[in-house]
Amino acid sequence: MSPIQDQDHRNLLLEGPSLGLRLAILGVLSLALMVADHRARYLEALRGAVTAAAYPVHRAVDAPFAAWKSLGGELTSRATLQAENVELQAENLALKLKLMRFESLEEENRRLRGAREGSSRVVQRSLVAEIMKVDLDPFRQRVLVNKGSSDGVYAGQAALDAKGIFGQVTRVGPVSAEIIMISDPEHAIPVAVNRTGVRTIAVGTGQPDKLTLPYLPRNADLEEGDLIVSSGLGGVFPPGYPVARVVDVTRDPAQPLLQVAAQPLAALDRDPEVLLVWFERTIIEPELELEPDAGTEAGAEAPAAATSPAEAREPAPASETAPAAAGGASTEPAAPAGEAS
Repeated sequence: MSPIQDQDHRNLLLEGPSLGLRLAILGVLSLALMVADHRARYLEALRGAVTAAAYPVHRAVDAPFAAWKSLGGELTSRATLQAENVELQAENLALKLKLMRFESLEEENRRLRGAREGSSRVVQRSLVAEIMKVDLDPFRQRVLVNKGSSDGVYAGQAALDAKGIFGQVTRVGPVSAEIIMISDPEHAIPVAVNRTGVRTIAVGTGQPDKLTLPYLPRNADLEEGDLIVSSGLGGVFPPGYPVARVVDVTRDPAQPLLQVAAQPLAALDRDPEVLLVWFERTIIEPELELEPDAGTEAGAEAPAAATSPAEAREPAPASETAPAAAGGASTEPAAPAGEAS
């Protein structure tokens, strides 16, 4: 063997502990470090130093991704906020509309309750009718409602609102009816002064805020502020319902009659609905009384004639036409003028 081969010792330098021994040594060292760190926390300072040294590297690596995420979040948030804003505005408008409707329903409920409470004394049945159309002619104070003969509405029926008498039905169709208001120039209603009981006629002027009482004598007891109520004559309107309040009384010495202006209590130009009413209109006829005769024969027949049911019922058909004639006075002011005077 040559001397050069004898001096080659490279294989001997690579020799050392086996791999298994190395693994065992490293495992024991790791367990020792873990126990020391868990119990005595010797490595906390070293771990903190390593983390602080690595933090700038982490930030530099994460910076591009963080910037992209932030930009995408800003764009998404702006679009989302705009969509939410539009949605909230629409929802807010819908809620406002609902609130307005609730307030309208509350006001309508209050008016209808007032009308029903005011009419409960004599009204047998009532029906709420919505005003669908108003006559545009300034001299025709008439409205069209959405109730007709199919609902039992009839011509001459009284219409009220929460504050007083509104008018009466003039024409009836199957599903609608026309109401003439008390302010119409062709309408007249028998009334009475609530304070004194004086009966007269209230006539429309064509203005929704003015009535006239043209048939009162100059010496009539009437003052500004007096309440005018329905007298019940004619059988169209129930008695005792508010009609108007006197706002002006003029006594002209050259005129035999008073010049009286009254303001209707019903909201003729503002009511969205009216109350059609059915009320008791029974007319009680006086009993027939026969004059006693001097003869015994006539005196004997008188009680029989006075108590005869057939004869007591005979005048009833004639009296049934009285309401129709009186009701006609409510649409023709000239007819009841003689009655009022």
